[in-house]
Amino acid sequence: MSRYTLEVDLGDRSYPIHIGAGLLGQAELFLPHVAGMVVMICTNTTVGPLYAAQLKGSLIQAGAKVVHTVILPDGEEFKDWPTLQLVFDALLQHHCDRKTVLVALGGGVIGDMGGFAASAFMRGIPFIQVPTTLLSQVDSSVGGKTGINHPLGKNMIGAFYQPQMVVTDISTLNTLPDRELSCGLAEIIKHGAIADSAYLDMVEANMPSLLNRDPGLLAQVVKRSCEIKADVVSKDEREGGIRAILNFGHTFGHAIEAGMGYGQWYHGEAVGCGMVIAADLCRRMGRLTAAESARLTKVVIDARLPALPPRMGVDRFMELMAHDKKADSGSIKYVLLNGLGGASTSPADDTLVRQTLQELGAGD
Repeated sequence: MSRYTLEVDLGDRSYPIHIGAGLLGQAELFLPHVAGMVVMICTNTTVGPLYAAQLKGSLIQAGAKVVHTVILPDGEEFKDWPTLQLVFDALLQHHCDRKTVLVALGGGVIGDMGGFAASAFMRGIPFIQVPTTLLSQVDSSVGGKTGINHPLGKNMIGAFYQPQMVVTDISTLNTLPDRELSCGLAEIIKHGAIADSAYLDMVEANMPSLLNRDPGLLAQVVKRSCEIKADVVSKDEREGGIRAILNFGHTFGHAIEAGMGYGQWYHGEAVGCGMVIAADLCRRMGRLTAAESARLTKVVIDARLPALPPRMGVDRFMELMAHDKKADSGSIKYVLLNGLGGASTSPADDTLVRQTLQELGAGD
C-alpha cells in the first residue's frame, strides 16, 4: 500500500503528516523528535492495550531516554477537567520538564486532551499526534485545535497548539468498531461537501468499499481529507476567517452532543446529522437545490449515520447553539453550503432555523 507524507504549511511551525500502514513500528519517523528525550504516551483504556507497547518499542528504538505512559478512561464524557488533571499528575509525578515530549495515542478525545495538556504544562511542551480512529486521522489530529468540554458547550476550553508531526497508521483502523468508522466517514463527507465536489462523488461511489475497510481506499481518503484540512489551516490557523468552513454540520452537531449528554451521540454521528439539518436549511435559503440536499442526506445515511435529530426541543437547540464558539455577540453564525463543494459562514433567519428543526423532528 502507498505511503504518503503531507506538509501543514505554518512557517516555522510547519509539520508533516505521515500516512500509511504499519507506521507505528517505524522508529525512524520518531527519531528526529524523541532521541535523547523523556517521552510521555497519553492514551486510553481501549487503545492502550492494543498499541501502546508497540509504540513504546519504536520510541525506545528511536533513542528515547525513558518512556512513561498515562492511561485515561475512554469516552467523550471524560473529556473534562478532572480527567485532564490525570495527565498533569503523571507529568509531575515523573518529574517531566519542558523538553519532555507528549505523544497522544488514540482518537479525537485523546488527541484534544493530550494536545491541551502539552500546551499548558510548563507553558508548552512538544507533542506528537498518533491518531487511531478514522475521525481523528482525517480531522481532529490536523490543525492544532486542542481542548476539553464544558457542560454548556463542546470544546469551549482549550488552545491552538500545533504538533511536531502526525503519524497516521492506517493499520489501526482494523480494530476500530463499525460505529466509530462511520463517525470518521462523517468528516470525510464534510470535506467533500465544503471543498471538493469530485471528492464527494468518489466517496459516494465507493461507500461500500470504505465501510468494508479497503486499506488502499482508506489511505486515499485520509490523504485527500488531510490535504483539504491542511490547505485551509495554512491559510487561517486560528479560525479568523476561512477555517470556520470546517465546522459545517458542527453548530447543530455540538448542540446535539451537549443536549443529549456527551457520549450518548458520538461526535461523528452528531456531525452527520448536523450536516443533514444544515443542508435542509440551505435548501430553504436557496443555497442548495432540493436534489442536492436530498443527495447529501442519502450519503450520510449510506455511511450508516443518523439523519434525524433527537427530540430535544427547538428552544433547547437554539439555546445550546447560542453558546457555540462560532456565535458572535449572541448571534449564531452557521456554516452553509454554496452548492455542493463550496461553503461560507452566514447568519440565518431564526424562523427558518426553527422551521427546519421542527420539520426534521427536533421539536418536543
